[in-house]
Amino acid sequence: MKTTGQVTNMTPQQQLQDLSAILRSMKAFHLQHGPATAQVRRDRLMRSANLIRENYARLTTAISDDFGHRSGYQTMAADLITTINMLTHSADNLEQWMQPEVAAVPVDGMQAWTEPQPLGVVGIISPWNFPINLAFGPLAGVFAAGNTAMLKPSELTPRTSELLAELVPRYFSPNELTVVLGDADTGQAFSRLPFDHLVFTGSTAVGRHVMRAAAENLVPVTLELGGKSPVVVDVDADPVVAAERTLTIKTFNAGQICISPDYVLLPEQLESAFVAAAQAFVGKTFPTLQSNEDYTSVINERHFLRLLNLLEDARSKGARVISLAPGNEPAFDNQSRKIAPHIILDVTEEMLVMQEEIFGPLLPVKTYAADVSEAIRYINAGPRPLAVYYFGHDAERQKQLRLHTTSGALVINDVMTHASIDSLPFGGVGASGTGAYHGVHGFRRFSHAKPVVVQESAGHSNLRLRAPYQDKVIAAEAFLKN
Repeated sequence: MKTTGQVTNMTPQQQLQDLSAILRSMKAFHLQHGPATAQVRRDRLMRSANLIRENYARLTTAISDDFGHRSGYQTMAADLITTINMLTHSADNLEQWMQPEVAAVPVDGMQAWTEPQPLGVVGIISPWNFPINLAFGPLAGVFAAGNTAMLKPSELTPRTSELLAELVPRYFSPNELTVVLGDADTGQAFSRLPFDHLVFTGSTAVGRHVMRAAAENLVPVTLELGGKSPVVVDVDADPVVAAERTLTIKTFNAGQICISPDYVLLPEQLESAFVAAAQAFVGKTFPTLQSNEDYTSVINERHFLRLLNLLEDARSKGARVISLAPGNEPAFDNQSRKIAPHIILDVTEEMLVMQEEIFGPLLPVKTYAADVSEAIRYINAGPRPLAVYYFGHDAERQKQLRLHTTSGALVINDVMTHASIDSLPFGGVGASGTGAYHGVHGFRRFSHAKPVVVQESAGHSNLRLRAPYQDKVIAAEAFLKN
C-alpha cells in the first residue's frame, strides 16, 4: 500500500490499522478547525481544478499509457475539461447552496430552519475508465459541502494513480486530501473504514461488497454502478440518427463507460436500416481503427479476452455478428488491444452478452414486433438500468416510457447527454446504484441538513405536552373527531 509520500508492505490488518490512523488524523483536523468557510471551500475546489489544468499533459500521457492507447481528445474532453467544469460550477455556486432554508412553523414567534452541515471525511473509491473525472468529480460536492477526503484510485491505471499520489501533496495538506494506492486488498481495507460517507464507482458485484463492509460502521454510501442501459428506438424514429448518436457513445472510450449504451431495442422493420447506418457511420468517423489515434484500446488483456469471449459465446449460440472494422482491417488485434465496434443480431437471453454489462464496443440489437410497450416490458423484467435512451417523436409514447420505466436517467433522442449537465443529479437506482451527485445535488449528498428550532418565549409547543392532561384531552378528542 502507498499513501501520499510513503510506501510500505503490510498485511491486510496492518493496512487497516495504517489507514485508520490516517482517517483519525483527518477527523481530528476537521473537528479542530470546525466547518470550513466559503473561502476555504472555494480555494480547495480551485486548487483541484488547477491541479488538473496545470498538469493536463502529464495526466493525458499517463492515462494513455495505462490504456495502451487512449485518445488524447477523449481524455481532455471527458476526464479533464468536464471535471474542471464540475469543480468551477461548485465554486461559483457554493455560497448560495450554503444558505439556511427557512421552514414553516406552527406557532408565531418560533423560528425554524435547516442548515447544511459538513459530514466530515469522505472516502472515494474511483475506477479506471475515467480515472480523473470519477476521482475529482465527487470532490466538487465533497469540498463544496465543507468536507475533506481520502481517495483510493484504481490499481488498473497505475501510472495515473501514481501521478495523482505525486501531485496531490503539492496542492493539498494531508488533512485536506490524501491519496491511498494499493490493490484490491487495500480497497477492501479502505471500504471498512469508519468514514462519514463513502463513494464507490464500479461494478454492481463489487458494490455489494463495498456496501456490506461500510455497513459494519453504519457508513452511508453513494454507489455509482452500471448495468445494462438500453437504447429504445421507436417506429417513428430516424434509424440513421439513432445509429449515429448511439455509435458516437459506443465508440467513445471504446464503450468503456458505465452509461454507454448496452443494447438496442429496435422495431423489426428498422433493423436493416439501423445496421446500414451503423456501418456507414463507423466507416466515416473511423476510416482506420488499429492505427487511429482517435480510437481507444481496451484497458487490459483480461477485459480484452472477456469481450472476445462475449463475441464467441454469442456467435456459438446463433447470433449474427457484424464487425464494423473498416476496409480489410481485422476485427481485433491482440497487440494493440483494439476491438472494432460490433453489431450483434438475433440475440437471446442465453447469450452472455445479454446477461452481463458489456463495457466495450459490442452492441447487441434485439428486435420487437409490437409497439414500444413490448420494449418497456423487456426493460422492466431486468434490473433497473443506470440510463434509458429513447429515440422517437411521439409525445404520448415518450410519456409512456418516462412513466413506466425506472432508471437513473432518461435521455430522449440522444445518448449520455445528461452526464455533462451539472444542474442534474447523476446516479443510479436499485442495482445500478444508490444516491446521486453533481452540482447542488452533490453538495446536498455530502451535507447533513441539520434542523434548527428556536422556541418562542411562551413555549406553546412545550406546554401542550406538560401534565396534567385532563383539560388537554377534550381539545385532542375534538380534533380527532373532526
